[in-house]
Amino acid sequence: MKRFHETGATALTVRLNFNEQYFQSMSLPQETTCPGCGLRMPQRQSPTSANYYNTSDECWDLYAEVLGTEYSNAVLFGQVHQLTVDAYAVQHAGGPHPDKSLNIHLSGLYLALEKGIRSPYIPPLLQQLAEAIEVWPHCEPPTNRASRTVFDVAFCDSTEDHIRIVREWAQAVWQSWSEYHADVARLVSSNVRID
Repeated sequence: MKRFHETGATALTVRLNFNEQYFQSMSLPQETTCPGCGLRMPQRQSPTSANYYNTSDECWDLYAEVLGTEYSNAVLFGQVHQLTVDAYAVQHAGGPHPDKSLNIHLSGLYLALEKGIRSPYIPPLLQQLAEAIEVWPHCEPPTNRASRTVFDVAFCDSTEDHIRIVREWAQAVWQSWSEYHADVARLVSSNVRID
């Protein structure tokens, strides 16, 4: 009798271990937080992005989706694409993100939001800036992040909403860098000809 009891206990232990392993494999996905914008999303199984922005793979994937939407819509591309690129880059400063890139994109936000220059006319001005400066100033990312992220843009249902949300996002990101506004204005005015 004792022998049967021991065998039964062993079988029960094996079954419990199997069930425990089964339920552990069924657990909720791990969550990841983007180091740049703070966006929290379910973690993917395999990382794929290799970029120098301070971003999670999951956040980068959303950004790529938004870029795809803008590339396939002439209205979006013409009206807000540059704001999207600049807002994302600036919001994901820090880590391996180079000072040159950050300053270029801060300047793009400045030209759009402070000088009122439309998106299609900004890249040539940023090219002037890139060619004029050899040593770029370092800017520490702000401690207060913008509340909007690329996530808000990715789930817009219409062209009008996409444009509105990108503008709100870009404005929020620009405001979070207010400590550097005067420095960016000087950098641009010293190195870019705005006709």
